[in-house]
Order: sequence, then C-alpha cells, then structure tokens
Amino acid sequence: MRRNILVSDRYSRWLFPLPAIIFIAVMMVFPILYTVRNSLTDWSLDTGTAVNYIGLANYGGLLHDSRFLSSILHTFYFTALTVVLEVVLGVAIALLLHRDSRGRNIVNAIFLLPMMATPVAIAMVWMLVYEPTVGVANYILQMLHLPGQLWIASSMTSIPALVLVDVWEWTPMVTLITLAGLASLPSDPIEAAKVDGASPWQLLWRVTLPLLWPTITVAGLLRLIDALKTFDIIYTMTGGGPNYSSETLNIYTYQQAFSYYNFGYASSLLVVFFAIVVGLTLLVTYTRRVWAV
Repeated sequence: MRRNILVSDRYSRWLFPLPAIIFIAVMMVFPILYTVRNSLTDWSLDTGTAVNYIGLANYGGLLHDSRFLSSILHTFYFTALTVVLEVVLGVAIALLLHRDSRGRNIVNAIFLLPMMATPVAIAMVWMLVYEPTVGVANYILQMLHLPGQLWIASSMTSIPALVLVDVWEWTPMVTLITLAGLASLPSDPIEAAKVDGASPWQLLWRVTLPLLWPTITVAGLLRLIDALKTFDIIYTMTGGGPNYSSETLNIYTYQQAFSYYNFGYASSLLVVFFAIVVGLTLLVTYTRRVWAV
C-alpha cells in the first residue's frame, strides 16, 4: 500500500489533470482533426456521389478563388477598424469614468447595457437606424446639412457601418477591462510623479498608460479574436452583401457549407480561418512579451 501511495504521489501531476485533458481532446482536438480530414475530400451534397480523397486540391483552389481572397481582405479590414476604435475609445472612456464624480456608478451601469443585448436584436435595430429613407442616421446627417448615405446598402459604406455597430456593442467590454486595470495600478509611481511635478498629461503618457499597457494588450487581444470571428451582426444586417462587399471569411465559409453544400471546400476554409486566428493570437502574444522585456 505504501508503494502504491508513493507511485500515486509521483504521478499525481498527470493523474489529476487527466480528466480535463481528455475532455479538451474530445471537445476540441477531435473536431479540429475531423475538419482537417474533411478538407482533404470533395464532400458535397450537390454531386450526390461518394466522398473521395483529393489531397490538397481544396487548398489549391483557394488561391484561385476571388471571393476567398476578397473575404480575407474584408476580414482584416473589419477587424482592424473595430479593434483600433474599440481599444482607443474604451481606454479613453475608462480614464474618464475612473475619476471620482457623483453618479459614476449609474453611468457605468448604463454604459454597459449594450453588452447585455442579443447581437441579432442589436443588428435588427441598427438596420432600422441605417434605413436610407426614414432611418435615424440619415435624419441626423440632414440636421447637420450633410448628404444622406446608403449605409449597409452601399459597397463603399457597408463595412464601416458594420464596424460602427460592433464598436457600439463591444467598446463597453474594453472599458470594463480597463477600469479593472486602473483600479489595480500601484499608487507609488503615480504619487512619486506628482511629487516630482509631473503635469496631468505627463502623468497620463509617462506613468498611467505604460503601467496600464498589459491590461490594454489583453483587452485588445480578446477583441481581436472576437472581431475575427464576427458572424451574427454581419449575417443579419447584410448577409455579406451588397455584391459581396461585406463578405468576411466567416460568412463565406457559412455560404459554402450551408448554401452551396460544399462541405469539403468549407472545411478547408475553416482550417485556413483557424490558422489565421491562432497565428494572429500568437503574434500579438509574442509582441507583448517582447515589449514587456
């Protein structure tokens, strides 16, 4: 019995996490491997033929697929705009809300309301806002003596209009994370800078923001991953249109799988999409570590 106890103690670091490892392998690793396997086949419900192994033919076809290449550009365009705007606005609003003022808690609660709504419901409301004839957006532009826009009905403004919806919905999350980071900042460097005669701007740029940078990076990384995968508001508001101008890689993959029933080709799109998300995540994480050093 003593020998069994020593053996269990020796391998305890592997025994205790084993159930979690098995769960992750079943719920994550298996779907990934299954998708990779499907990407190497010509599985399609349109043909009605048996599934055949075709190797890397699907991946080769991606290089000649203009909609795929456009969807990559649209994905990066949408993601870059949303992440930059949400991080900048979220940090700025957090710095304003961090000050002691009357009714700050009420303002914080109201400001976080967009996060509580269903994305599809938000998208439907914003469709009414963007309606070219009776929408609120064009009414405000007319009050400012500016020309009305087609918004999501135009190839030129569809992605910026979608970005505005995403920024409205998810900037509060960046603000919430930044407020938590501000609350945990050490007071000694800030007090020392004040004693040395630092101005409010110097205190912000030289002390507060450098101390807050790890928190800002985490918030940006979370929004980067989520923005790359945005599906609900885009599919509800535009469906990738007009003329595929807002078709991101996520939307294009869905169309291939459930509109054209090309599951093998859609699987190859998913593998590429997964590689992009993982690659950008690792790049941001590595960059953060380099800057921290």
